[in-house]
Amino acid sequence: MPQHPSTTAATPSVHTCAWQVFWIFLRLGLSSFGGPVAHLGYFRDEFVQRRQWLTERSYADLVALCQFLPGPASSQVGMALGLMRAGMPGALAAWLGFTLPSALVLALLGLGLAGGYAVLPTGAIHGLKVVAVAVVAQAVWGMARSLCVGRAKVTLMALACCAVLLVPGVWGQVGVMLAA
Repeated sequence: MPQHPSTTAATPSVHTCAWQVFWIFLRLGLSSFGGPVAHLGYFRDEFVQRRQWLTERSYADLVALCQFLPGPASSQVGMALGLMRAGMPGALAAWLGFTLPSALVLALLGLGLAGGYAVLPTGAIHGLKVVAVAVVAQAVWGMARSLCVGRAKVTLMALACCAVLLVPGVWGQVGVMLAA
C-alpha cells in the first residue's frame, strides 16, 4: 500500500510487530508526565530522534493533522505511529500501551483524592510539572530549528505566535491557519 510522502519513515520502513509497538508505548505511557503537548515532546524524542521512525517534517505533519481531530493529539499521534509500524494491531497496541495506563492511573488518583487521601506531595507534583515543561520546550526548540529555517519562516512563525497570543482561543488559531 503506497504511503503519503509526509508519513514515510526517516529510515527504510521496517515492519514492527504489534508486541514491540506495545512495549515501546507502554514504557512511554508509564514514564511520561504531563498533558498531550508534553507527550508529543516525548514522542518526538523517541520516534524522530532516537528510533528515526519519522523525519522531523513527517512528524510535524502528523502532529498538525492530529491537532485537527477531536480528542487528545498525543493519543492520535501514538495510534498513527502504531498503525504506520504494525498496521491496525499496532494502532491498538499503541493505544493500549500508552493511553490506557494513563487513564487507569488518573482514575486511581481521582478515587484517592475523592476519598480524601493526599496521593502525592505537592513538591513532587511541582517537580514533575517542571520536567514536563522542559521536555515540551526542548521539543518546540528542536522542531523550530529544523522547520523554521530562514528569515521568512521565522518571521511568519513570530507573527503567527503573536496573533495567537493576542486572540486567544479557537478563533485566533483558526484565523492564523486560514491566513497561512
